[in-house]
Amino acid sequence: MELNLNQVDYLQVGVTSQKTMKLLPTVGRKATQKVAVADHDGVVTCFGMKKGEAVPVFKSLPGQKISRLELGGALGTPQEKIFVSLGSEVRGYTKKGKQFLTFEANLTESINAMHVSGADLFVCASYIYNHYCDCKDQDYYLSGDKINDVLCLPVETVGRIVPILACQDRVLRVLQGSDLQYDVEVPGPPTVLELLNRDGGKGGEEVLYGTADGKLGLVQIAKSGPITSWELDNEKKKGGVLCIDTFDIVGDGVKDILVGRDDGTVEVYGLDSSNEPTLRFENVLSESVTSIQGGCVGKEMYDEVLTTTYTGWVSGLTTEPQQMVAGPGDEIKMSRETQGKVAALRAELEQLQVKVLQGREKYQQSSQSSTAVSAVPVFSINDKFTLCQDDASYSLTLEVQTAIDNLLLQSDVPIDLLDVDKNSAVVSFSECDTESNGNFLLATYRCQANTTRLELKVRSIEGQYGTLQAYVTPRLQPKTCQVRQYQIKPLSLHQRTHAIDQERPMNTLRLTGQFSFAEIHSWVVFCLPEVPEKTPAGDSITFYFQNTFLGTQLEATYCKGEANFKSDNISTISILKDVLSKEATKRKINLNISYEVNEDSVSHTLRMIHPKLEYQLILARKVQLIDALKELQVHEGNADFLIPEYRSILDESALLLEEYKKQPAHLERLYGMITDLFIDKFKFKGQNVKTKVSQLLAILNNYELDSLMEFFSEA
Repeated sequence: MELNLNQVDYLQVGVTSQKTMKLLPTVGRKATQKVAVADHDGVVTCFGMKKGEAVPVFKSLPGQKISRLELGGALGTPQEKIFVSLGSEVRGYTKKGKQFLTFEANLTESINAMHVSGADLFVCASYIYNHYCDCKDQDYYLSGDKINDVLCLPVETVGRIVPILACQDRVLRVLQGSDLQYDVEVPGPPTVLELLNRDGGKGGEEVLYGTADGKLGLVQIAKSGPITSWELDNEKKKGGVLCIDTFDIVGDGVKDILVGRDDGTVEVYGLDSSNEPTLRFENVLSESVTSIQGGCVGKEMYDEVLTTTYTGWVSGLTTEPQQMVAGPGDEIKMSRETQGKVAALRAELEQLQVKVLQGREKYQQSSQSSTAVSAVPVFSINDKFTLCQDDASYSLTLEVQTAIDNLLLQSDVPIDLLDVDKNSAVVSFSECDTESNGNFLLATYRCQANTTRLELKVRSIEGQYGTLQAYVTPRLQPKTCQVRQYQIKPLSLHQRTHAIDQERPMNTLRLTGQFSFAEIHSWVVFCLPEVPEKTPAGDSITFYFQNTFLGTQLEATYCKGEANFKSDNISTISILKDVLSKEATKRKINLNISYEVNEDSVSHTLRMIHPKLEYQLILARKVQLIDALKELQVHEGNADFLIPEYRSILDESALLLEEYKKQPAHLERLYGMITDLFIDKFKFKGQNVKTKVSQLLAILNNYELDSLMEFFSEA
């Protein structure tokens, strides 16, 4: 079924965090709902719509940045009390704006996730979960990785308190009191949790989750264990999920799933007869969607999807048809109401332009006086640097609350910049003098007017580590710039996973020495992405990783004084050995290093590289032929005389060129991996085979898997 929704902007507040906007419940079905929204200025704004205008109900005084907004109230009554978290404090407001609660949670860190259920309050800082009942401490839990969201199953349906934590290590942790009841493994780092139909479905146990890599799923949190209902993959490479709601926007009696993503995509999924989600509607906003709610705001009887974006725009996608009236001769005229709105906006715009001119003159006059102090304008940046599993690259997303003028990227490690379709900025490269200043990349992105969000993709090389820096300059006067730094780790293409295949041929690296658990953990954090900064609880820990480029695996087990690493790729072990011994030397710690090399692992890794290498060689060969084939086609007038293989190359030439362009240096990278594998294999035997690299490259130029394996075993 086609769903037509039209966008309407209501008002703009300050920069917003995830889940900071809610619709207050109404008494009658027909009435419009009030909207409560909180921002980084610490202001809670509650407004309703009257005659197409946003009319404030109340506005709180500015203060600390608000990280969450939830609705609450006594169980079984309308949930119309507004609760916000700022710093380590929770405040409560009535729907009229009277503050009735100030509760200090006494946490050392700021609250980043909160849930309210009757007299129960659940709050989470980075790794700590606390449960309070009537503001009295009840339960406490220390999570193994960062907590992104918290939810509790509806007590009135389930009959007990079941808190669920969404944690960065791709796990939902289901608690019972202060203890872990069980883990639910999910396909990506979960960023948001929501009850299905806002009440958890029939048994109150159904929970929707969204992940940082854009996946969506439904899981039943039963007493005996989790039951996965469905998982929706992110095949179209859309942004990560930031917010979810369920609401019947189609009007067919079945609640739809509303999804907001960090690339500005708003989606409506309907559930088909087999309860599987199907996409009904999609709209793309220019910035990330931090909150989403279904309800009735703009006009009675017309439902809508209400969204809040990063820079604070509260907008609706309404089912109300656009107010256009067909006049004589079928020309479209605006209704009187819309004409009035346009006139009011024009008048307001003129007033603002006058104010800006006056402000600019005042600033220029004051800046010429000897006592003037130039103030640097402060602006907020929302950035994300994440590893994409599908193409083994890093996605860097930068979102600024005002338009971006330009962005400078600087890296002291060799990295490739990849093409991003959504990116309309003009990129230019500067020559780098690697010898004198250590720069491997200098690139400038010049943005078009009104660009507030930029998405870039970079691919690193394992074993080469350092820092990528982004200098962001917005269109502000006086000119100012902010720098953001991102660590490229030695094993940058590895991703955390729940388990590995123990049947593979494994190489082992063992370290012993006078190091503490915290020290060895800090070294592992330095080497590998997706490892929690905080030292894990307990005496020892095991982490599993998978290389997103090759699919090789790594197991890391360590405790005080001992660490064991296992991998089916010798190069991974070699990188770890070099980096960890360097880190230990810096701290003057004596390490005993022993290793076991499994000969079978080399041929195993070469077989894993083989399909990728073969594919890239065929692609490169086809691309080389395109120009010659096109020339022949022009010369002969058609391509009918060509063999089918060449005809298909001509037909697919645009796609082939696009794919080749998207993957620069892909072939060189695979050659580099095979060369490293060759050198590392013999390095562990104490032999230097760098003189034979030219022979290896000659074999790669006439590539055959058998001859390559033969060369590795004979060298």
